[in-house]
Amino acid sequence: MATLRDVAAAVGVSHTTVSNAYHRPEKLSGALRERILRTARELGYPGPNPLAAGLATRRAGAVGVLFTEALSYAFTDPAAVLFLQGVAGTSELADVGLTLIPAPPESPSAGEWASDAVRRAVVDGFLAYSLSDDHPGVVAARARGLPLVVVDEPEPRPGDGVPFVYVDDRDGARQAAAHLAGLGHRRVAVLADRLAADGRSGPADGARLGAVTYAVVRHRLAGYLDALPAGSRPPVVECGGNSAELGRAAALGLLAGPPEERPTAILAITDRLAEGALAAARELGVAVPGELSVVGFDDLPPAAAAVPPLTTVRQPLVRKGEVAARMLLDLIAGAAPGAGGAPERVRLPAELVVRSTTAPPAR
Repeated sequence: MATLRDVAAAVGVSHTTVSNAYHRPEKLSGALRERILRTARELGYPGPNPLAAGLATRRAGAVGVLFTEALSYAFTDPAAVLFLQGVAGTSELADVGLTLIPAPPESPSAGEWASDAVRRAVVDGFLAYSLSDDHPGVVAARARGLPLVVVDEPEPRPGDGVPFVYVDDRDGARQAAAHLAGLGHRRVAVLADRLAADGRSGPADGARLGAVTYAVVRHRLAGYLDALPAGSRPPVVECGGNSAELGRAAALGLLAGPPEERPTAILAITDRLAEGALAAARELGVAVPGELSVVGFDDLPPAAAAVPPLTTVRQPLVRKGEVAARMLLDLIAGAAPGAGGAPERVRLPAELVVRSTTAPPAR
C-alpha cells in the first residue's frame, strides 16, 4: 500500500505538504491540494491513519454521549432524537463527530459495559445524558480526566466543578399539578418511568419513593407535591421504562376500578407514558377529559396531534442539546467553566401547555 511519502515523492513536494492537504487545506492552493489528492487516489493511498493523526494533534475529533437506554432508543424516542439533533447540529459546526455509548438499566452488565466503553472511547470529552445517581459510566468518564458536561442527571454535587445543563423540572411539574388542582381534581395518580435502575414496575411504596435514584423523577415528584392539596400524596405507579405500551399497562391498572375509586386525573412524568394513559382510557371506554384528565411532560411533536391533543409541560429539547454541546466544545477548546468560558450550571425553563386532555372532574 502506498504511503504518504510515496505521494510526496510522486508530486514532488514534502511529506508535510501532503499532510497539510488533508489536515490544513487552507495552507495550500486549491490546485496543489487537488493534485495531491488525485495522485493519492491513483497510488491507492487511503489518507493519514486517524489514530496516528489523533496522537499527533491530541484531538480525536469526536465527543461521547453516554445515556441510560438501548442504542435503538437514541433513534426512536422523540425526546432523545430532539436532544441529539441539538447536539449534532452544534457539533457539525465544529466538524466534530458523535460516539453514542448506551447503558440500558434493564441489563445487569450495562453499567460495567458502559464503564469499559467509556474507558476505551476515542473522544475529546463526554456528555452524560439522563443517568442515575452514581452511574458507573459517569464515574468512569470523570476518571478519564476529559472534559465532561452532565445533562439533566445525575445532578452534580455543589462545588464539584462539573458543568450541568438541566430543565427546571420541579417548576414544570408544579405547573402541571397546579393546573389540575385548580380544575378541582383531588384523586390524582402519577405514572413514572423509573424510580431506580432495576427494571421494577408497579405501585411504589414510601420506601421506594424515598430511594429514587433519578434526579429528574425526584424533582418532578417534588413539583407535583408542591402544588397538590396539602397532605395529599398521590399514588405513584412505576412503569419500568419510558414507552407508550408501558404507560398503557400501568394506566389500565389504575383505571380498572369503579368510577368512584379510580383517579380523575393522571400526571405522567413523560409524554410517552401519557400517550399510553390515553390509549388505556380509550380501551376501557373512559372519556378524556370528561371522566379522566391527563397531563404529560416534554411536549414532543406527537403531543399536539394526539386524540385529544395532550396537555403537557414543554421543555426545550433541541436547545438543551445545543447548549450542552456548545458548553462541552468550549471546554475541549480550553475554556474554564464559570471563568469566561462555559458556565457551570445552565437552567432551562419548563412551560405548561394547556390543550384538550384536561377539564374539571365529573360531578
